[in-house]
Amino acid sequence: MAAAQGPRRRFKASHENIVIAITVILFVGFSLFLNGFLTTGNLLTLLRSVSVLGILGVGMAVVVISRGIDLSLIATLAVGAGVAIVLSRPDGPLPGGLPFWQGALLGLVFVVIVTALTGAIIAYADLPAVFTTLAMGSVIYGVGRVLFLPAEANYLPESATWVFALGRGQLFGIPISIICFLVVLVLVHIVLRKTALGLFIYAMGDNPVAARSAGIPARPATVVIYVFAGLVAYFAGLLTAGAVNNINTRMFNSTLIYDVLLVVVVGGIGLSGGRGGMKNVLIGTLLIGTLLNGMIILNISYNEQSLIKGLILLLAILVDTILNPRDEQTSQQGDI
Repeated sequence: MAAAQGPRRRFKASHENIVIAITVILFVGFSLFLNGFLTTGNLLTLLRSVSVLGILGVGMAVVVISRGIDLSLIATLAVGAGVAIVLSRPDGPLPGGLPFWQGALLGLVFVVIVTALTGAIIAYADLPAVFTTLAMGSVIYGVGRVLFLPAEANYLPESATWVFALGRGQLFGIPISIICFLVVLVLVHIVLRKTALGLFIYAMGDNPVAARSAGIPARPATVVIYVFAGLVAYFAGLLTAGAVNNINTRMFNSTLIYDVLLVVVVGGIGLSGGRGGMKNVLIGTLLIGTLLNGMIILNISYNEQSLIKGLILLLAILVDTILNPRDEQTSQQGDI
């Protein structure tokens, strides 16, 4: 067993070192040759965008480690934060509007309900996660637009001072949003490595049949995992709203979900499940965040950016498939 794990550990370290090296090369190259990259304003923008991307990466990573995938994260982000905003606005559906903390609490309840439903369908109906979450993303978006969000852009009320602080504030010169990302990263790392739930997640990802045979409550754990990912997306939505003063439901139709997948796959978390951790999310976030920021400054068109990101994602998936081949259970489950 130890001999078999040795090459995998060496590859893991090598993969991480390669990603770190590419990130450093990109950052140094952009700093030297790209006007406007190494400025205080751009670096703050980079840190804030990286924080939201990284938080979403944490949620996706936990799902992928458990041998699943969640393509509904962006719908949860946009609609959950939008519900919190409209319920607290004076011109919203409720006369006078709720205090923002109450609106945020109801937004959280909405997210828990829809993500628990997503997890339950996957866990108890044994439907493939990729198709279930793709469909649920459209359902969440549609329900949100029909019942709560007639407008695409939904602006925060002035009473949402703590959300503005999270999205725009700084502590000792460091954006609070990046501190939030690091706190989430550390807390989830502790849960994955030091708790029974974390052991369940890795066991389910490594071999779901053996995990169930060992008595692990795989189905309830799956529901908890998808609820957790939804709550992480909801928090990222509040940070986004605080940074730009609104949440726009058009985010659902953006390529943000592919950016999140890039963070996870390029960072080194195997799509076959049971591998990786928060360190992989951190290095993947730094690489993809730096790359995206550089492409924006270079004024690369949206279509060209999509092409570049698509090619990188395809290459990363091919490499992951070669190095971490799916086993028979993965093929039968069809989650990836």
